[in-house]
Amino acid sequence: MDIAALSMNLSQMKVAQEASVSVMKMAMDLAKVQFIDLANMLKVNTQIMEQSVNSHIGKNIDIKI
Repeated sequence: MDIAALSMNLSQMKVAQEASVSVMKMAMDLAKVQFIDLANMLKVNTQIMEQSVNSHIGKNIDIKI
């Protein structure tokens, strides 16, 4: 068995594994950002829906002196 070839193969496998882990971390970060954006969008949509259903609430203030 050629030790130099074995060493090169192990080194290439290590680089491939590190690349795979790096890509997986980037995908996880992207998924996290997309989830935060989706949650914010749902929050805004909920506020808009509430405002459209109860459009009279919060527009007038009754003040007596």
